[in-house]
Amino acid sequence: MMFRKILLFLVLVTTASIGAAMAKNTYIIHMDKTKIAAKLFHEVDSMQTYQAVIDSINEMSLQKVDGDQQQETMPAELLYAYETAISGFSAKLSTKQLQKLEKVDGFLSATPDQMLQLHTTNSQQFLGLQNGKGLLSASNLASASDVIIGIVDTGIWPEHASFQDKGMPAVPSRWKGVCEEGTKFSKSNCNKKLIGARYFFKGYEVEYGRINETKEFLSARDQNGHDILAGIDKAVQDGVDVLSMSLGLGPLPFHSDTLAIGSFGAIKSGVFVSTSAGNSGPFSSTLTNSAPWIMSVAASYTDRTFPAVIKLGNGKIVEGISLNSGNALTKPVPVYYPLSRFCLDGSLNETEIKGKIVVCRTSNVSAYIQSENVKKAKGVGMILVNFISDGDELYVQPHILPTARVGYTAGKYVTHYASTAKKPTASIIFKGTVYGRTAPVIARFSSRGPSSIEPDVIKPDVTAPGVNILAAWPPIVGPSERQGDTRSVMFNILSGTSMSCPHVSGLAALLKSVHRDWSPAAIRSALMTTAYTLNNKKSPISDVDSSNSVGPFAYGSGHVDPERAVDPGLIYDIAAEDYLKYLCNLNYTSAEIALFTRGNFTCPKITAFGARDLNYPSFAVNFRGGVQNGSLEYKRTVTNVGIPTSSYAVQVEVPNGVSVIVKPKILSFNKLGQKLSYKVTIVGKSKTSSHSSFGSLTWVSGKFRVRSPIAVTWQ
Repeated sequence: MMFRKILLFLVLVTTASIGAAMAKNTYIIHMDKTKIAAKLFHEVDSMQTYQAVIDSINEMSLQKVDGDQQQETMPAELLYAYETAISGFSAKLSTKQLQKLEKVDGFLSATPDQMLQLHTTNSQQFLGLQNGKGLLSASNLASASDVIIGIVDTGIWPEHASFQDKGMPAVPSRWKGVCEEGTKFSKSNCNKKLIGARYFFKGYEVEYGRINETKEFLSARDQNGHDILAGIDKAVQDGVDVLSMSLGLGPLPFHSDTLAIGSFGAIKSGVFVSTSAGNSGPFSSTLTNSAPWIMSVAASYTDRTFPAVIKLGNGKIVEGISLNSGNALTKPVPVYYPLSRFCLDGSLNETEIKGKIVVCRTSNVSAYIQSENVKKAKGVGMILVNFISDGDELYVQPHILPTARVGYTAGKYVTHYASTAKKPTASIIFKGTVYGRTAPVIARFSSRGPSSIEPDVIKPDVTAPGVNILAAWPPIVGPSERQGDTRSVMFNILSGTSMSCPHVSGLAALLKSVHRDWSPAAIRSALMTTAYTLNNKKSPISDVDSSNSVGPFAYGSGHVDPERAVDPGLIYDIAAEDYLKYLCNLNYTSAEIALFTRGNFTCPKITAFGARDLNYPSFAVNFRGGVQNGSLEYKRTVTNVGIPTSSYAVQVEVPNGVSVIVKPKILSFNKLGQKLSYKVTIVGKSKTSSHSSFGSLTWVSGKFRVRSPIAVTWQ
């Protein structure tokens, strides 16, 4: 969806030039702080500096000067002070007050604030969605407006511009939910876009005691805390079509995982459930939310970046990343690499730091605190170098002074130069926003498979944009989330699988609007079988730490492609009872299975139904005990949703160490909705040098390519 920044202007219409000169408008003021008069300058607090500038303007405005027809009656008003993105502030000024400000030492320029349509994150463009076309055509959007997405999360800030309902149609008549009142949350906070809100706190209070309403909101307003199972249950009752849950409880057996239990009840009611894969990568088997009835989403980079070019005094150029913009550090500045590599509180000596760019290594301490420590010691900038455990992962973070972050590989050049050169210097050029980088690239933090709970289903399912994503932000929380960060912003740049999950939730809603009769499994299948595995440079998707390609345990079936998913050709559907048979195969007890059924269900006494028979659109092949020449058989059924009369031929990319036999090799359909089955036999020939190898099975017919990944693992 597109976010808009709404500015409210009060306009006084008059024929008198006096009124025009005194009418207030909002301006962005760019200042050179080094030239501001000493009596106005506050070295630590920019807000105080610019307030002093505004106060001086107000004092001049109150003094009646010969020629003035009227004295100012409304003072100029400081709105925000900027330190990182630009040097300056925003203020409400009359034309005459602006003219006085232009004469103040340090004034550079003034730009009228404008009502802009934000470009949001560039996810929409990167996903191939175009306004007015395909899934975002007017006819489809009209249908999509009747799809309801339920979000189980920490809360919401209803006044945010992202939730304004201008142009939204009436709330669907089938909606049964309410707008539950609580601390600073009333029924009027809901509208035609935010159609309902509930909060669940009883479980929280049992665990942690009574909620202190002076510090936390006892309402649906944004604050940490869940009562997850009750929230899922009520959302289904209220009539949501999609559940988006960017949270997880760690790798747990399904019967011990409240999210898995609750989401099973949701899919039984036809609700699609999208979840985040977790942020514990790059290590294997770190994935959460591996239940086969939910969609697990990995995180990857888009083609947008925020480069910061560091030029060292020896001529070496190192590229990093930064949210800074402008030219604050374009001239060479002395560089200092302290003995306290992590720039901990109290470890930096002002005598050594003042006026220098400080090189700090990432640590368990917040990057914001590190920049705060550098600023306290009178440093003018920071180069934040990844520790070896962070690799070359680069995602932007908010700081309070000009900062560039570099990966571990590039950081080795920076630290070596800073610690060996006699008089090291550096300059930093902030490039702002740049498009066209190689993408998608799997984020290092994105959790990987195979699932430690049940490796017979490949997880994650897909990957989606999850790094450096523009997201709505509560104004009472600073962008760094640190207690001392008093800045207020409407949007923040965030990274995590909690960012990629909502992308898939939104796409599922769009697909649901086109295919009302599709089950949650059918929607998941469409997103998986149409996903792609080549980046925008036509090379295999790689990991951020390496140019080497990665496989299904990192990105599942690949990166989502919504315009292809709406017309996938074939789908793999799964009934709720099949999931229960799958649980029976896991040897769950009757009591454990009852957690999912909430009714009568008895596992078949004799069943040939195994994990390999679950009609999943991927193939997890596990040879246990290093078996060679053993074979595993898989049965799958596909439903024709493409062209009534059509034939699909199989294409197999055979993983190393096995042979693959598919019968039949051609599937011929003569009507829509027709189901045909096939069998796949995978024979283990020899164990590869690694524990896993990857391939794929694709059914091809004209424009349709219905692809399923194959992951072979020797255990």
